[in-house]
Amino acid sequence: MRKQNLLYEVADRQQGFFTAKQAEGCGYSRSNFHLRLGSGEWTQEGRGIYRLGRYPVTERPELVFWSLWSRNRKDIPQGVWSHETALDIHDLSDVMPAKMHLTVPPSFRRRIETPQVLCLHYSTLSKTDFEDRQGFRVTAPLRTLMDVVTVGTVADNFISQAIRQAMQRGLIILEEIEALDTVHHDTYLKIMRLFNVNDF
Repeated sequence: MRKQNLLYEVADRQQGFFTAKQAEGCGYSRSNFHLRLGSGEWTQEGRGIYRLGRYPVTERPELVFWSLWSRNRKDIPQGVWSHETALDIHDLSDVMPAKMHLTVPPSFRRRIETPQVLCLHYSTLSKTDFEDRQGFRVTAPLRTLMDVVTVGTVADNFISQAIRQAMQRGLIILEEIEALDTVHHDTYLKIMRLFNVNDF
């Protein structure tokens, strides 16, 4: 019972998901995983990724799954949701991402081909660049806006809408945007071009 409780605590932080290494860390033997799968106690969602069979359905389980997919050899997820996907998570603008955008470290490598559903961006993020959610990380609103402005794959009207909504909801403040001028001058100019400062 103790290992079940331990695993539930781990999985509950990840919307019911867990990795093989996490299960082993809770006391389960990998050679007996098939028994849990056969009984329906667990379901296998991907290579080394499992989910508690009776865990309630969550709204965006794919965000956790692909985050776990990005884990390194130490079983630590490397990916942070970003760009258009981060806009969607923050509910900023009406943009509908064709792919799921995930930022990973420049050193990120996988032996298998990147799934077509994902669009990987390579960058080093600081701790202030992202937020922790239940089982995944997402770039903070300001970093998200910086990313979509820099990459240039999102239409200006959506970026303008995202800036306006973020300001109205207090997710970013004008001073944060103005602070970009000294270190990200080009990005600052693009953001300032896309919204009317007199509205705030």
